[in-house]
Amino acid sequence: MEASDTNNFCKMCGEPRKGDYCYKCGQSFAIQRLTLKGIFHEAFHYFTHLDNAFPYTIKQLILSPGNMQREYVNGIRKKYQKPFSMFFICASFAALSLYLINLSLVKYFGTGDSEEALFFHKYWVLLQVCMFPVFATITYLFFNNKQYNYAEIMILQLYTFSFIFLILTVIHLFKYIAPHLQTRYIELPVFVLYTIFTNVFFFNKSSRLATITKSILIITINFFLATALQDILVECFM
Repeated sequence: MEASDTNNFCKMCGEPRKGDYCYKCGQSFAIQRLTLKGIFHEAFHYFTHLDNAFPYTIKQLILSPGNMQREYVNGIRKKYQKPFSMFFICASFAALSLYLINLSLVKYFGTGDSEEALFFHKYWVLLQVCMFPVFATITYLFFNNKQYNYAEIMILQLYTFSFIFLILTVIHLFKYIAPHLQTRYIELPVFVLYTIFTNVFFFNKSSRLATITKSILIITINFFLATALQDILVECFM
């Protein structure tokens, strides 16, 4: 086979070219030379699956919370970032951001907690992953009905918590204006409001008053459970 003819035959199975992809094995005929940039991009994409669906998912979590999750559960999925990927990306981003924020507060403002910053860097994502089944179970028990099963409630929670992680990061940025600010007093009401809006639109066939009441109880339990456990772990491991 001549060198000039190599693009006319599939490199996988040797079949003659009849289009952009081999009709027999599916291998692409457009093969680019390997580069470091390409390898790192492929590795990043493998671990995050970050694509054009990510910004759209963020937009819908802002503009249409609850409806977005309900669409995904009902089968409209291709245009959205996958739920576990979304959760991992947002949790990792929040952990890194909170670490850098706390570290800079200690360095430049003489406030904050370096041990807490280190906790965010090392253990915060792992804590969220371990606690997530607990949070999802609490929500499932409160909203236990025939409309949605446990897996579908998990999807709701994965997307909801993903966006809450981003809200958490934004709230902590206010510490640059007021370094001694206790962000927990802002976080809880904001999380409660967002969870209420999300659940009201997701459980759109349930009583709105019952949904609001349950949402307040759920996010309050989850919030104090998470913060209490975080404080305990910071004291034990730092």
